[in-house]
Amino acid sequence: MAIQGTCDDRFSGVREAFEANFVERDDTIYDTGASVAVTYDGELVVDLWGGSVDTDADRSVPWERDTIINVWSTTKTVSALACLVLADNGELDFYAPVARYWPEFKDGGKGEIEVRHVMSHTAGLSGWAQPMPVEGLYDWERATSMLAAQEPWWEPGTASGYHAVTQGYLEGELMRRITGQTLGQFAAEQVTGPLGVDFHIGLAPEHDARVAHVIPPVGALTVPEGVGDAAIAQRTLESVPITGDVANTTAWRRAEIPAAGGHGNARAVALVHAPMACGGEAGGVRLLSPKGIEPVFDEQCYGQDLVLPLVVRHGIGFGLPSPQMPISPNPRACFWGGWGGSLALIDLDARLTIAYVMNKMGEGTVGDMRGANLILATYLSLA
Repeated sequence: MAIQGTCDDRFSGVREAFEANFVERDDTIYDTGASVAVTYDGELVVDLWGGSVDTDADRSVPWERDTIINVWSTTKTVSALACLVLADNGELDFYAPVARYWPEFKDGGKGEIEVRHVMSHTAGLSGWAQPMPVEGLYDWERATSMLAAQEPWWEPGTASGYHAVTQGYLEGELMRRITGQTLGQFAAEQVTGPLGVDFHIGLAPEHDARVAHVIPPVGALTVPEGVGDAAIAQRTLESVPITGDVANTTAWRRAEIPAAGGHGNARAVALVHAPMACGGEAGGVRLLSPKGIEPVFDEQCYGQDLVLPLVVRHGIGFGLPSPQMPISPNPRACFWGGWGGSLALIDLDARLTIAYVMNKMGEGTVGDMRGANLILATYLSLA
């Protein structure tokens, strides 16, 4: 199962780093699979994949060019992009109260919460006040009406507390109230469709045969040391008890879970963000005006997250580089990643995107060195 795909000679270091992920760390190419992609100036310069999709006992089924995988919170970058498009069209104001579009949301003293708070994890709604079984995530009305009724867990706008699952329901209900479409439908029509990108928020049955099997970490998620508020972090984790193997179920694939349920490969994640990296247009498709990208860099918070063991700097919809999170050497870059290690990075200064997805999840909630080394190799190639 050798590494497959294409890699521009200039980025040979990325190929070497990708190969090293299989042979130098705790993975081997025979029991895990992954893909990595890089776009530069709108062109796909790295498109590599390898390993196994882990769909049989001896893990002999290879990861193919069109293999896709649940990317967990890397989905948030595509959902945020859809919201940017909606705002650029003049239909969504990030500084407007959420209740302008979703009147029921004002209950529980939330009338002053603005859209930007939802998109920067500062809305105080990092979990459900009443326990939400995983099956409840498949009931859109239930999930969103519960969020609309509850009170925030801290003063909105004062700190970030990672809205790991709830953010997608909040953004998605805003999308539905404004457009009449689900976020997955809007993304397919206005974002991934025009680009011809193989990314899905809500997976149709015809794609099941090419979905790689998620290999979850051992044990349940626990509150790590270093979070800003252990009680809020625990409450967030307990509000919906998700385990990694839920991504292998049909119910999860079919549901629209815009913060954690997207399916794609690295090529799709890199290409969907290429227009953003290039000022709004790539591959002959304009998704955004240059002005429409600017909200991403409108800093909303910078400090210790209440739920994650990280100091985070959030713009609208994306994380931003900081000394504590030096994910890019350039100031006009943004990113986010998914549980287990997937990631998306968009660098407007370098006109670059980097994406990595895999089926073997790493430990913890904040990624691991597999993706980090691919980012480093990409920037070293440019240098």
